Amino acid sequence: RCGAAGGRRRGSPGPSPLTGSPPQALVDDTEDVSLDFGSEEELALRKAKIRHPLATFFHLFFRVSAIITYLFCDWFSNSFVACFVTILLLLSFDFWSVKNVTGRLLVGLRWWNQIDEDGKSHWVFEAKRVPTIAASTEAEARIFWLGLIICPVIWTVFFFSTLFSLKLKWLALVIAGISLQTANLYGYIHCKLGGQKSISRVTSRFFVTADVPKRQTRRISEDRIEEHGKTGTR
Repeated sequence: RCGAAGGRRRGSPGPSPLTGSPPQALVDDTEDVSLDFGSEEELALRKAKIRHPLATFFHLFFRVSAIITYLFCDWFSNSFVACFVTILLLLSFDFWSVKNVTGRLLVGLRWWNQIDEDGKSHWVFEAKRVPTIAASTEAEARIFWLGLIICPVIWTVFFFSTLFSLKLKWLALVIAGISLQTANLYGYIHCKLGGQKSISRVTSRFFVTADVPKRQTRRISEDRIEEHGKTGTR
């Protein structure tokens, strides 16, 4: 009897389905656990090698070329005007590429200036949440920020060296280099530190103020229509 009872408890799940009573479910100690590999894949992609080699190259090419040309321009040419124009062009190309291309691709940041209908300028600092496939890697972000910070420091050193050595003809060029590269550094620091929150209020005010003249013109047109209606009834 004990063996039969034990056999029923161990082997049989319950009454037969032919009798009409529902069978009892077997209770198992194991649990199904879903494994999430999304975070690991995202970390692996971010720690991967450089994914935007062309943008990374031009992020450093123009600014490093401007510094090298400034240091060794006397070796290549004796013309001050040619060296001045070459360095200024390299600095201008660097400013445009960093502001419009490499900042967006390497770190997902962007800043610009827009003018409303009243002629007032508004600075906009944007930080986009890019998807994992298009996200930048840690190596790209380090290259971006190191190049963005170190090069203005080098131009500041050039400023003091030209000032103390009385090479005043290079002073305007060095000030231009500091201004262009510091502007990018200032804009991207605002994007990184959350300038988007404060600037979103400014942009919302901008759109509100842009709608005010339209509302005023609508009210004036409605008032004129009412006046014409009253005169017509009279």
